[in-house]
Amino acid sequence: MVLAVSTMTFFKSFIQTAYAQASISDNALNVEAAVEGLSSPTSMAFLDDNNILVLEKEGSIRLVSNGILQEQPILQVPVNTESERGLLGVAISNTSNGNQGTTNTNVFLYYTEEDPLRNRIYKYQWNGETLINPSLILDLPAEPGPNHDGGKIIIGPDGYLYAVLGDLNHDGQLQNFPDGPPPDDTGSIFRINPADGSAPTDNPFIGSGTEALNKYYACGVRNSFGMDFDPLTGNLWDTENGPASYDEINLVRPGFNSGWQTVMGPISISGDTEDDLVNFPGSHYADPLFSWTEPVAPTDIEFFNSSNLGERYTNNIFVGDIVRGNLYFFEVNENRDGISLDTTQQQAGLSDLVVDNEDELSAITFGSGFGGITDIETGPDGNLYVLSFDDGIIYEISSSITTQ
Repeated sequence: MVLAVSTMTFFKSFIQTAYAQASISDNALNVEAAVEGLSSPTSMAFLDDNNILVLEKEGSIRLVSNGILQEQPILQVPVNTESERGLLGVAISNTSNGNQGTTNTNVFLYYTEEDPLRNRIYKYQWNGETLINPSLILDLPAEPGPNHDGGKIIIGPDGYLYAVLGDLNHDGQLQNFPDGPPPDDTGSIFRINPADGSAPTDNPFIGSGTEALNKYYACGVRNSFGMDFDPLTGNLWDTENGPASYDEINLVRPGFNSGWQTVMGPISISGDTEDDLVNFPGSHYADPLFSWTEPVAPTDIEFFNSSNLGERYTNNIFVGDIVRGNLYFFEVNENRDGISLDTTQQQAGLSDLVVDNEDELSAITFGSGFGGITDIETGPDGNLYVLSFDDGIIYEISSSITTQ
């Protein structure tokens, strides 16, 4: 199999590329480096108003406290870092400690464990200083790979943990080969109980007759570096990396089959039909909501759940990429099940919701010069934070309008 540009470039030679200083198109907003000195950071999560956990690909968990990167990692985990393997994803869950009036903070880490070579999710407890008491929550394959490891994890509004694993270069039923090997945990989004890793009883493939499907929420995913939930509807959206053509933004409803390897981009372009896909009981296909013909390797997707930047941005979408160092902005339509285009974007030729040229790419570009973006988060202070793999920087985007 020929590796695609969109994944060959991830975490590889492009890190030597010289990027311009980060800039954004909205003059009413500021962008500045909030934290510097990180080494190949892959994901971040806010513990509280004053503390951020940042993952570095080679296995270090770093703490940013009151805006200052602490000199030593709070934890080092043994990871395999070949290609897209490494310390990849983090999610945080706060639970009440009964009648004691205290809160337990659980931190979930997704990483490619060195020995044995597996992609695994561990649950840790945050004790105010470090991460303790690891317990294995989800055990996933890592071979042959070494790319398409996914790695993003997120706690849903339903309290369950969602995790994505790419196809690891497998050719099975989960990659829509009807005669291929049966489900093997690749190319899927998982939905599990964060307490013990069990499958919720309302997962979409429960009762399908194939026990291996019980923990799956979606399948047919080539590889993804971004998931987020719409704060108004609770629906899951993701980004997906294509091969030599067609990256995607998808609305991931329960039982979603994203179509890989049969189709990337709109199915009408492929010449295939839904009948050409593997149809598990409870599965369904849907076209992407947005596509790039020439891959930019989209990474994280963030619903900006804040009004700090202005009404236009509130509860709408930011997406980063790893190839160009661009930050894209999309407005959600009234039904919140698609992308709404403004007049400039329509005039640029984006009515088909597919980027085909530089003019169309420019029409959705909100910022540039960020280096390879690996994470985007709405901070507790209501500002937008962008993590740069290449620069080792957390950028902060805030309003330039001061209030009295």
